[in-house]
Amino acid sequence: MQRSIEFYDRVDVQITTWLAKYGVQILRISLGIIFFWFGILKFFPGLSPAQDLATGTIEILTFGLITPSVSIILLAIWECVIGIGLIFGIFLRGTLLLLILQMIGTVTPIAFFPELVFTQFPYGLTLEGQYIIKNLVLISAGMIIGATVRNGRIVSDPEYKVLQKSIK
Repeated sequence: MQRSIEFYDRVDVQITTWLAKYGVQILRISLGIIFFWFGILKFFPGLSPAQDLATGTIEILTFGLITPSVSIILLAIWECVIGIGLIFGIFLRGTLLLLILQMIGTVTPIAFFPELVFTQFPYGLTLEGQYIIKNLVLISAGMIIGATVRNGRIVSDPEYKVLQKSIK
């Protein structure tokens, strides 16, 4: 039984060490792919399920100064820039600022268009509402990535390594 526990511990340490080493990088690239993909869709009218909601929101936020045909292109570029920054890990502070600003914009339809977000307020969500709420995960991912821009990192179990050294 002791051998099984030791084997499990060794495998567990290897896996969690690998996850700690590569997890944030994979998260950053994955988030970048999502933003780039959603941005590209907006260049093609009718392909983005959020197109009408996004352009309506931008129109309200800009007091009608930016028309839907212009706003969708600007949003497409904005999201693609975020995606490229995340995928390649460049200008991360600026990229994350753009991400946070974009995410603020994505939650405003809850206030502007509650009838498009909820089937039953406050818990029944439409497809558009689900699209907005899933952004909580994107915001959280951005926060984790942001925690590493000053060389921060995830450590699998620092006490375990200290313990291993003291045992040897």
